[in-house]
Amino acid sequence: MKRLLILAVLLALAVSCRPKEIIPDAPDYAKSAEWYITDRGSDIDLFYIASTSTFDYEKDGAAVHFAWASDSAACHSMREEMEGVDAILSGDLNYYSPYYRQISMETYLDPALIESRFALTKGDVSAAFKYYIENYNEGRPFVLAGFSQGGQALVELLKEMPESLHERMVAAYVLGWKITQDEVEKYGSIIPATGPDDTGVTICYNSVEDPEDATPLVSEGNAVAINPVNWVTDSTPAVLFDTLTVTLDQESKLLLVDGFEGTGYAWKPYFKDGCYHTFEIRWYGDSLRENIKNRCQNYLTTVSE
Repeated sequence: MKRLLILAVLLALAVSCRPKEIIPDAPDYAKSAEWYITDRGSDIDLFYIASTSTFDYEKDGAAVHFAWASDSAACHSMREEMEGVDAILSGDLNYYSPYYRQISMETYLDPALIESRFALTKGDVSAAFKYYIENYNEGRPFVLAGFSQGGQALVELLKEMPESLHERMVAAYVLGWKITQDEVEKYGSIIPATGPDDTGVTICYNSVEDPEDATPLVSEGNAVAINPVNWVTDSTPAVLFDTLTVTLDQESKLLLVDGFEGTGYAWKPYFKDGCYHTFEIRWYGDSLRENIKNRCQNYLTTVSE
C-alpha cells in the first residue's frame, strides 16, 4: 500500500512538472479575419498555403508550438508572406490564402513531433480548402500553390481531392517539398508536369548547390521535378538573372544552381549553406507567374473547345 502511495505521488509530481502547452483554437473560416483575399474579378483563382513562419513561443505562461491565427503578433510573418506571394505570383488571378495552425520551426527538428502535430495542420488546411470551394470559388477553375510546410500540406490536399474537383484544377505548385514515387502511383490526382503547357498537373522542385547540401526532410525521395526556368524535365541547363545556371539533376531530382555567391541565406540549424530553400519563390517568381498565366490560358482554351 505504501509503495502504491509513493508511486502515485511520483506520478502526480511528474505530471505537474510537465511544461504547460496551449493548442490554439481551430480557425473559423467563416470569419474574414482568417483569410488574406484579393478579389480581382478573375475567372480563375489562386489558392496559396503559406510556409513556416512560426517559432515556439509562450502565451499566458504556456508553450505554443502552432501558429495562432487570432494572435496578430504571432501571425505577422505569415501575413507578410501572403501579401508578398500575392504580388509575385497572382497576376490577374483572384487570391485566397488561409491562416492555419502551422507547426513551429522547432517541431521540424524532431520527426516524432512532426508526425504528432502535423495532423492538426493538415486538418486546418483541408477545412480551409473545403470552405473556399463551398463559399468563395463559385465553380471557377483554380491554381494551387504551397511553399515548404505549405507544400507539405498541399501534397496532403491533393491526396484527398476528388476527381470532380481535380477537373477544375489548372495546376498545383508544390514548392520546396517532395513527392515520392509511391504517392504518384497511389494518388491519381498527382500527375507530374512534363512541360510548360500541360494542365491538371503538379509542379515540384528543390534548389541546392550540390546534392550533398540538400535537406532530407524536404527533398529526400522526391520523384517529381521540373526546371522552373526552362520548364523541361531533362538536364538541359537554364540561365537565370544572367548569372546563375539551373540544371535538373536526373539522379537526385534536385535543381543544381551554379554561380550563386551570397551568404547568410540558410536558416541554421534547419538548412545548411548550399541549400537554397529560402529562394524557391524569390528566384523563380517571374517564371512561375508567367507559367501560371500560361497554364490558365491553356486550361480555358481546352475547356472552350
